[in-house]
This record gives sequence, structure tokens and C-alpha cells, in this order.
Amino acid sequence: MAGLKQKRKDAQPPVTPENRENQKWMRRESITRRWILNTLCVEAAALLIAGVVFAMLFNNFYYNSAQQAVMSRANTISSLLLRNSEDSISNFNREFRSLIEDFSDKHMMAVYVISHDGRIVLSSTGFEAEHREKMPDFEEAVVSSDGIGRYIGYSDQGEKILAISVLVQNLNSEYCAIRYVVSLEKVDSTNLMFIAFYICAALGVMLLVTVSGLYFVRSIVMPVHEVGMAARKYAAGDLSTRILKKSDDELGELCDLINDMADELEAAEKMKNEFISSVSHELRTPLTAIRGWAETLNDLPYDRGTMQKGMHVIMVETDRLSGMVEELLDFSRIQSGRFTLVQEKLDLVAELSDAVLIFTERAKQENKQLIYEEPLEVAVITGDRNRLRQVFINVIDNALKYSDEGDTVTVNAGLEDDLFIIQIGDTGCGISKQDLPRVKEKFFKANNTRRGSGIGLAVANEIVAMHGGYMDIESELDVGTNVIIRIPLDKVDLPEEVAGNVSEFKYGFDEKTR
Repeated sequence: MAGLKQKRKDAQPPVTPENRENQKWMRRESITRRWILNTLCVEAAALLIAGVVFAMLFNNFYYNSAQQAVMSRANTISSLLLRNSEDSISNFNREFRSLIEDFSDKHMMAVYVISHDGRIVLSSTGFEAEHREKMPDFEEAVVSSDGIGRYIGYSDQGEKILAISVLVQNLNSEYCAIRYVVSLEKVDSTNLMFIAFYICAALGVMLLVTVSGLYFVRSIVMPVHEVGMAARKYAAGDLSTRILKKSDDELGELCDLINDMADELEAAEKMKNEFISSVSHELRTPLTAIRGWAETLNDLPYDRGTMQKGMHVIMVETDRLSGMVEELLDFSRIQSGRFTLVQEKLDLVAELSDAVLIFTERAKQENKQLIYEEPLEVAVITGDRNRLRQVFINVIDNALKYSDEGDTVTVNAGLEDDLFIIQIGDTGCGISKQDLPRVKEKFFKANNTRRGSGIGLAVANEIVAMHGGYMDIESELDVGTNVIIRIPLDKVDLPEEVAGNVSEFKYGFDEKTR
């Protein structure tokens, strides 16, 4: 017995989070169940009500048709009797008897002649009644104003009939009324056949609707269930799951959107990891240099030359660390909406020139050519001096960073209408067409072989936007990159013709550098 229980236990599927979610989904109230309870119950009630209404209408139609047929025949016989009513009593009775006994429609209905005392004295069947029958229609005809009585019910033999009694107009006759009797058994059987056919048709319709409805509902429920399962995996950190698209309708579009979302999340997660790795590496490099020189200066005997060289490296690497930390803080402020500007009147030309001057010595040390011709005009704006200088420093630093030994970085600037336009171009490695639209996104780095955190351009673009300007980037792989910054000027009185407008150039080249 213990072995049997163990086998049964081993035969059960293993309990996994996915199986557990499927079981939970099957247990809870689903869309399919609600559809069955709501739609099918309403459909069954509607078909039942429609069936009852149609059965009643169908039954009344056949009963009325039978009654009209009997009345039509009764009117025909009454007309014939009225035509012979002027004859003698003997002739009238003889004609009357002949008309009843030779009745042509005796296969469809029975005709009875009733005397004044309520007895059947003549019949189209040729047989006289052995006993007095109950005739409610005759009793109604006697007391009614039009001399006609109707009865739908069962005869003394238990057969369902329609009986109509019509009083005879010739009061001198021994005959009082004519009674027409039609069997309703065929009518009822026809009605039952209609009801049976309707029930079969209704069941067929319900079966068809149920099958097609279940197929339709499942075609919605199952993809929704798959979407829910995928969403749970995304919430748990598994971004590799993708939903199989099975149709081109709204559900298929939803699957595409969720898959695209997963792609974006996965890409963002990858960029975040690369950003953390890059920042960790960027922070480790100056810290290693600082620690190495600190240990060297601490262990070696005092030497002025070595001391000055070590302190210089420590100061440079400390500034580098401070810049990276400040860049991260700026990005954090932008993300949280706490990034603010200190507004003041300033000259953009002066700030650009100071930024170029910072990198002049570095360009010489790296054997790169930095070309800059300072504009003669003044570009006055109201903005944040330090933030704008940060933009220029960031872009020029990127141009040098992504250039190799012997490459050229060109900085041009000038006025055009109400804009101050700065173009910083290089002949470096460039950016591919696939990466170019994303270079201003946070954490994105087009080239992971070069140092940097990947948020510098995002911060610079935000600062330019906050000054009412915009930044464009043009690039071609292995040719170079051109960054164009446009910042609107303050409304001041300027000469109509301003010299020094920026001439267009491509990837850092002009006529002087070709």
C-alpha cells in the first residue's frame, strides 16, 4: 500500500510556479465561465420565450384557420338552405336531408342536424347518435344574438374537436340548428411537430453559438492569460520571455506592444548594467591612481620633483572624480525635477572660448588638432553660466575622447537670425546609423571601448533645452561627428547685418583643414 501511494505521488506533475499560477487561474472565476453564465443563460431564456410565443401564435393561426374554414362552409350551406326556405315544409326537409347526407366534405368534417329539443336527428356520417351528447356550442347558439355558437374542447369520446353550431332560419322546420365538427388532432400534431422542430433548431443554434463562442472566448482568454504570465515573469525580473503572436487583430497588436516593451526593458536593463560597470570602471581608474601615488609618496623619502608630480596626478584625478560625481548628481536632479538654473546676463562667446581653452593643452598632449576661431560679435543671453560652460566642456571632451591621434576637432560659432549656433565637429570614430538616434538617451554609449558614463550628452541636451535651444547630432561611422547647438539670444538691439555667420561644414572639416 505504501508503495502504491508513493507511485501515485511520483506520477503527479512537479509543482512549479507556472503550474501553480495555471491552477490558480483555472480555479478563479474566468471570463469563459462568466460568458457561459451570462450569454448562454440569456440566450436560452430568449429562445424559450420566443418558442412559447411562436407556439402560441402557430397554434392560434391553425385554430383560426380551421374555424374560418368551418364558418365558410357553414355560410355556404346556410345560403343553400335560405334559397329553399320558401318551399313547402316537406320539400324543405327533403332538401335539407339530401344536403346533409350528400355532404361533399364529410372526410374533413362531420355535419349534424339538431332538433329543437337538442337531439341529433341527422348526420353526414349516416349514423344517428345513440345518446344525447354534450354540445356547449349549441347551447351558446340558442342564446346568442347572431345564432352562432363555438366550442373548442374534447368530445364525449375524448377527441379534441372544434364545433360550431348555426341556427336554422326557417322556424317552421323541425330542424333547429346545424352543427359542424372538425377534429383538431392533426392540428395539434402539426403544432407539436413545429414545437419539436423549433426545439431541435434552438438546441442546434445554442450548440453552434456555444462552440463558436467558446472558441472565440478562448482565442481571447488564452492570449490574455499568456500576457498575464509574461507580465508576472517581467515583474520577477525575467525579461527574456516573449509572447507568441497568433493573430493580426488587437490582441496581436497587444502582443507586439508587450514584446516591444520587453525589448525596451531588456535594453534599458542592459544599458543600466553597462552604465554601472562603466561608472565603476571610471571611478576605479582615478581612485587607483590616487591610491597608488598616495602610497608612493608615503613610502618614498621626500623628493620635491616626485612630490610635485604625484600631487599633480592626485589633483587631476580628484577633479576628474569630482566631475563624474557632479555629472551623476546633475542627472539625478534632472530625473527628480530638482534641476534649476541660476539666471544671469552672459556672453556665450566668452564661455565657449573658456571651454576651448581648457582643452587646448590636452589636445596637444594627445597629438590632436583643436581648431577654434573666436567670433568677433557678442552673443548675449540670460542663462546659467556654469551650466552652459558644462555643455561646451562636455561636447568638446566627447569630441576629443572619440578621436584618435592625428584627428582634428573643429569648433565654429556665429550668429544667425536670433540664434547663436555652435558647431563642434571631429574626424573621429563616428556613430553608426543604428546608434545615432539613441546617443542622447540616458545610459546609452555607442562605443563601449571609450571611457565615459553615457549620461553626459543626456545632461547637456537637457541643459540646452532648459535654455530654449536644441542640440542636433550628425555622424557617420569611421568619418566623424558633428554636434550643432542652437541657443536663442535675448531680444537686444543688434546691427542689421551681423558678420561672422557660421558657414556649414561637415564632420569637423573646413577649407583650412582640408
